[in-house]
Amino acid sequence: MKKSWIQFIVFIMILGVAAGSLQNPYTSMYLSDLKEQATLNVNGSPLYDEIADAKESMDIPPINAVIDRVWKGIPGYNGLIIDAEASYEKMKGKAFDENLLVKKEVKPDIQLDDLEPTAVYKGNPKKPMVAFMINVAWGEEYLPDMLQQLKKHSVHATFFLDGSWAKKNPDIVRMLDEEGHEIGNHAYSHPDLKQLSDAAIRKELEGTNQVIEATIDKQPVVFAPPSGSYANNAVQIADQLGMQTVLWSVDTVDWKKPAPQVLTERVLQNVHAGALILMHPTEPTEQSLEALIRGVEKRGYQLGTVSQVLDSKRLEKR
Repeated sequence: MKKSWIQFIVFIMILGVAAGSLQNPYTSMYLSDLKEQATLNVNGSPLYDEIADAKESMDIPPINAVIDRVWKGIPGYNGLIIDAEASYEKMKGKAFDENLLVKKEVKPDIQLDDLEPTAVYKGNPKKPMVAFMINVAWGEEYLPDMLQQLKKHSVHATFFLDGSWAKKNPDIVRMLDEEGHEIGNHAYSHPDLKQLSDAAIRKELEGTNQVIEATIDKQPVVFAPPSGSYANNAVQIADQLGMQTVLWSVDTVDWKKPAPQVLTERVLQNVHAGALILMHPTEPTEQSLEALIRGVEKRGYQLGTVSQVLDSKRLEKR
C-alpha cells in the first residue's frame, strides 16, 4: 500500500515538472528560437534566394474589373504568383530550375459580377483571347459551312439566337450545343429595346430563354441586344435573369454584303486582345471565316466563347 502511494506521488511530481517546463519562458524562447532558425536556414539559402529573386521579377498582380467611361464594364484578369515555399520544397536538394517554380493564379478583388450591372463591349486587354459572337435571326442556309469551318479549326463561338428563330429551328439549336458552342439570348422578335417598356423587354428575354432551355436544357448567361440598341433598363432586366449584356468591339459589317477580302481585312486590322467580333450567318462571313480564324490565331490570339473571354481566368500557353 505504501509503495503505491510513493508511485502516485512521483507521478504527480513528474506532471508538475512537465507543466512547469511548458510554461517556462526560457523553454518557450528556446522553441521559438529553433523555429526562427529553421526559417532562416531556408530563407537564407542560396536556392531560396534565387527563388525569391524569380518571384520578385515574375509575379504578376491581378487586375480588378472596372467600369470605363467609354467601354462600360471591363472584366478583371487573374494574377500569377510564385509560391516560394512550395517551389523550395520542390527543388530542395537540386539546382534552381525555373521550370520547377510552383505558380498559382490569384483572383482580382473586384470581379465583373461585383460591379453594378453594365454592358460589356470587350474582354480584359491583358487576356489574349478573342470571341466570334454570331447573331442569328435568319441565314440558316449559311450555318452548315460555318460550323464545318469552326469544327475543322477546333473553335467554339457564341451564337446569340433570336427566340422565334430558335423555336422554328430546334434541330440546329441542338446541333450548335452538341458541337460545344455557347448559346446566348438575342431577344425573341428582334425588336428595338429602346422603344419597349420594362414588361415588354422582360417578355422578350424570358420568352427566348424558355425556348432555348426547352431545346437544350440550358439557360443562357449572355444577352446581345438586337442591332446593339438598348437602354439601361434592358441591362438591369437581363442581369435579374442571370445574363450579362454583351455588345462588340469589332464589327464585320457583313450585313452590307462586302467582298470576303474586304471583310477579312476590316476585322484583322482592328482585332485586339479581348475583342468581341460581331458577325451573322451571311455569304461573305461564310466565305471569309477560315481566313478570319487563321488571321486571328496568327496574331497570337486564342479563339473562345464570349463567356471565356469575359472570364478572369488566365490563358494557358499553347
